[in-house]
Amino acid sequence: MKRTLIYFFILFLSWSCTTPTFYQKLYNFNKLVSDGNLETAENLVKSNEEKLSTSKMRFLFWVNAGIVEFMQGHFKESNAYFEKADLFIEDSKKNVAEEGAALLLNPNLSTYRGEDQEKLMINYYKALNYYQMGEYDEAIVECKRMNIRLQQLSDKYKSDRKYKEDAFIHTLMGIIYDGTGDYNNAFIAYRNALAIYEGSYKDLFKFDVPQQLKHDLVRTADLSGIYDERDRFKKKFGIKYTRPKANQVQAVVLWNNGLGPIKDEWGINFAIVYTGNGWVSFVNADYGMSFPFYLGDRNLNGLTWIKVVFPTYVERPLRYKSGTISYNNETIPLSKIEDLNAISFKVLEERMLLEFAKSLGRVALKQAAAAQVGKDNEGLGMALSLLASATESADTRNWQTLPHSIYYTRIFVDAHKDNHMTLNLKEANGTVVKHEFKIKSKQKGTVIFPINTMAAMPWQMRGYNVTQ
Repeated sequence: MKRTLIYFFILFLSWSCTTPTFYQKLYNFNKLVSDGNLETAENLVKSNEEKLSTSKMRFLFWVNAGIVEFMQGHFKESNAYFEKADLFIEDSKKNVAEEGAALLLNPNLSTYRGEDQEKLMINYYKALNYYQMGEYDEAIVECKRMNIRLQQLSDKYKSDRKYKEDAFIHTLMGIIYDGTGDYNNAFIAYRNALAIYEGSYKDLFKFDVPQQLKHDLVRTADLSGIYDERDRFKKKFGIKYTRPKANQVQAVVLWNNGLGPIKDEWGINFAIVYTGNGWVSFVNADYGMSFPFYLGDRNLNGLTWIKVVFPTYVERPLRYKSGTISYNNETIPLSKIEDLNAISFKVLEERMLLEFAKSLGRVALKQAAAAQVGKDNEGLGMALSLLASATESADTRNWQTLPHSIYYTRIFVDAHKDNHMTLNLKEANGTVVKHEFKIKSKQKGTVIFPINTMAAMPWQMRGYNVTQ
């Protein structure tokens, strides 16, 4: 009787974790953000702060709160939230009991610590916040930490085709160096970005070298006195170049476009092949998968197949496919410098074998426990086996307010005045949506001006009509 109660308790825990996907839980908050209802979103964040800031989802609470503050121009408040998420990543230690429960019962029992690309984006927003507050050294430090963090994360994966370097990081570093007049370091950062765009980004993500980066390379080479490099890149890219006037000021427009992917779960049926001496193999011929697993003296009571679920990303299609800025009778294109959607898919792909192994092991142990109960009570054992299969779920948590893609351009603007511009956004059907805005220039240096268009095309998922 005692053993039966223990198994019921285990399955109750599993059942209690079988909940709607994380996207469905956060739908109202995400819709507020994507619709631009930022004050309401901020109030929703603060009303749940006491509960969520100590929960297993505190990383996601802090980064979502940071995004809401950033989009409202509350740079100091935004960084306060991002700093908490940053320290959490650096200092938090895994809870052994919690991780064991996640491994054996349900991955949602663990504390969420962020995907690789999510950790890097903390430093992106911190760098922008510091720059807007005039703390330029701190902004550069965040870019450098971003690069170090990427190098550390990439050590986890062995594939030669892994996401291990980020061109966007170097481009951002160049933009910030450039904005403070450090043209030599800006040129080095832009050149590093170029090497990655032409190398792994082209290979992994079919990425073209951003047009604006080509112009920034030529200009910073010239302003650094590296004339042979200036001439080499002018020839390579076919660029006509005139040195900017000494009193010209600049605006860098960073366009955060769309919303990144969300996580869902998908399932695969595996045939169970008993190979003897306590070993079984989980086989799926359609996908060419075979995973050996050691059960020892436990058994699966003749079970011939199991269904296992895994996390998968679902892309949220872009409403706006491209953008330009109209200013002083010129049309200036926005160049894509990062595709977070593609990177998210790549990061998950790199660890899928590990996800398969963990999920299969968890299901096998649940079924072995059910088989053990079945020795004393066949009906109860079968019921527990069915419940174990039905309550299996994947970890669908992720940072859902990140942009799909990031673009930039550089505009030479008039000093000491409001510079009126038009943002022209092209939809998938060819319709161009225009938004008027203005940039107040600095007396000297460079303004970094973020624009956020979070709305995605209507899409459908799991029976829900989604419009964000």
